[in-house]
Order: sequence, then C-alpha cells, then structure tokens
Amino acid sequence: MSPFLAELLGTMLLIILGDGVVANVVLSQTKGQSSGWIVITTGWALAVTVAVYAVGTFSGAHLNPAVTIGLASIGKFSWASVPLYIVAQMLGAFLGAAIVWIAYLPHWTVTENPRLKLAVFCTAPAIRNPLSNLVTEIIGTAVLVLGVLAILTPKNLNPVHGWDVGLGPALVGVIVWAIGLSLGGPTGYAINPARDLGPRIAHALLPIRGKGGSDWGYAWIPVTGPILGGLIAAFLYKAVWSAP
Repeated sequence: MSPFLAELLGTMLLIILGDGVVANVVLSQTKGQSSGWIVITTGWALAVTVAVYAVGTFSGAHLNPAVTIGLASIGKFSWASVPLYIVAQMLGAFLGAAIVWIAYLPHWTVTENPRLKLAVFCTAPAIRNPLSNLVTEIIGTAVLVLGVLAILTPKNLNPVHGWDVGLGPALVGVIVWAIGLSLGGPTGYAINPARDLGPRIAHALLPIRGKGGSDWGYAWIPVTGPILGGLIAAFLYKAVWSAP
C-alpha cells in the first residue's frame, strides 16, 4: 500500500469511527443517544487506535496534518512528502464523514437541532472566545504530539520485542483518550486540522435537511491551533527529550 493510500484510508477509518460515535450519542433515536462525553472520548480513542494499527506499517499513520508538519519541522519526516500526506488526510476525512452520514441516514431527519447535526462532523466551543479556544487547541495538540514523540521513543519501547509495533497504536489511543477527558471540554478537542476541516466541508456539501450553517467563522481555530501546538511540541521534544 502506498503512503498516500494508507493516510487516506487510515484517516477515513479514524473519522468513520470518531464521527460515528458522536452521531450515536447526539442524533435522535439512536441506540446510544445521550450516552455522554465518556462514550465520545472513548470512541475517539479507540478510533485512533484502530486507524493507527491499520496503516501504521505503510505510512507511519500520521492521520493528522499537525503531526505531519510537526515531524517535518524537526527533521523526522521529509518536507517533500508533507503536501501528499495532507491531501490524503483531507480526502480521507471527507470520505469518512460522508460514510457516517450514510450510516445514520434516517436519523438526520428526526434530529431537530442543527447544532447537534454539525457536532457530528466538526467541533465547536462550549464558550465562544477565539483566543481562549485557540490556546486550548494549541495545548491539546501539543500534548498529543509531545506524547506521541516521547512515549514512542526507543528508550521507552524495546524494538527487539516488537513493542513499538505492538503497543504503539494503543498508547496513542490512550493519549487521545486522556486529552479528550482532560482538555476536551472547552472546544471538543479537534487536535487535528483534517479531522475538523474535512468533515466540515462534508457538512456544507451533503444534503442534510435542516442542517444550518457550517460555522466557518470558527473553522480557522481547529486548523491553526493544532498546527501551532504540533510545532511547539515538536521543538520542545527536540530540545528536551532528544537532547544529547
């Protein structure tokens, strides 16, 4: 499998399971309706774990432009491959969102609140404060990228036993779960530009009755914040964890 296809399929799988758990919780007349934040954060953690296991050996399973840019900024990934990865991630996120729309097709009509429909696709702040929301996304993504870089270092995992391959994806899922539980309250923890922007575009284009607007005024925050957070984490890791 080519890295492009791996990133596309991996991100698509991530969004199918991630947006899927949100749909199950917030849309009307589902089996999981109103089951709460713990279900959503757990679903997203498992979504990341499954997606990374699925394509990690083919592309490294970035599945997130903030991760790709962060790794490239400290020389752990080629800048020449960055555009290819980001395009694949965006396409995968859009397709994943469209598949969730199909899976829950009867539930869009019976769900009256347009904000809940939008929530299936992308994030929104609990309290709308652009600066504070941006800082939250920066912090959340910095924790993600720093956690991935630090936890998966060979000093912590023994490649001889294959622990980096066997346990790595599960540990990434744990990081995402922790971020969702601890830092997800203010903004819904996008921590991934593709995860938010691709499905937001899908929301804008798909024929969903009574869906309302796609909140484009907020859309820059879950893109800019994660990229800045990823860069901060990458340089912090390079300065501290990988220092001689």
